[in-house]
Amino acid sequence: MPSFLDFEKPIAELQGRIDELRDTAAEGSVDLAADIARLQAKSDKLLKDTFARLTPWQKTQVARHPERPHFKDYVAALFDEFVPLAGDRAFGDDQAILGGFATFRGRKIMVLGHEKGDDTASRLRHNFGMGKPEGYRKAIRLVELANRFGLPIVTLVDTSGAFPGIQAEERGQAEAIARSTEACLNAGVPIVAAIVGEGGSGGAVALAAGNRVLMFEHAVYSVISPEGCASILWRTADKAPEAAEAMRITAQDLKAFGVIDDIVAEPLGGAHRDRVAAIDALGDALSSALDDMVTLAPADLRKDRQAKFLKMGRL
Repeated sequence: MPSFLDFEKPIAELQGRIDELRDTAAEGSVDLAADIARLQAKSDKLLKDTFARLTPWQKTQVARHPERPHFKDYVAALFDEFVPLAGDRAFGDDQAILGGFATFRGRKIMVLGHEKGDDTASRLRHNFGMGKPEGYRKAIRLVELANRFGLPIVTLVDTSGAFPGIQAEERGQAEAIARSTEACLNAGVPIVAAIVGEGGSGGAVALAAGNRVLMFEHAVYSVISPEGCASILWRTADKAPEAAEAMRITAQDLKAFGVIDDIVAEPLGGAHRDRVAAIDALGDALSSALDDMVTLAPADLRKDRQAKFLKMGRL
């Protein structure tokens, strides 16, 4: 059973009652099948109604759910013959950004993205998906390597933002992010980026400057986190729900603005409730996007990418 978010408490209470009835029924003393079916139908309807009217702040909570699939889950399920590549050839190897060669549905590609980790030890090891300069310089190396061998690139974005520590600034965080964005924009191969959870700040854009940008239905993508925005505007993170509403960070808003190209539907209740279905849906969307660009020449791919980003924000 998935862990429930704050706004899902009524659903959690119903599910708890269903589990109690199932435990009682398992003892064999009484037939409770009808009661269980009635409560399950009520729970399913409540879940459907709740997720049909999520606020931007609630979508942010879903996007951050710790049980959503992460980079390693997508690699294990969608990509064969994955060969990880490590290091930036200058400072070290950042575990927040991973990547390497892989085969995707018969097509040789380069895949890279953010890894948040799924327990305390792995989250610390991957720095909660917050890349450092050496991570973005590793991304540059992998993008340039893919370009040299003519391999399409798939990026999976899931980060609250680049690591804001003093050491990262000392090693040129802003410059590394800018160079990573530049490398993606200049590549002569197809690039498909997918926002699979959080797409936060320049740390996300550095891997998301692709020809096609996909986004999960309940993912979020913004220049700053709602808490960060609220802290600047109202000097308190308590205003994060209001900030999320004003920033227009949802997939539906960003599709309307032309910032992303397609929305990938999630299973009812979010990707964490049915990871297999969510991963399969993303795989189909990635495959379709790559198929659309298979015949484009390097110059056309660069022009397509340039036109896509230059028209953003224009009326």
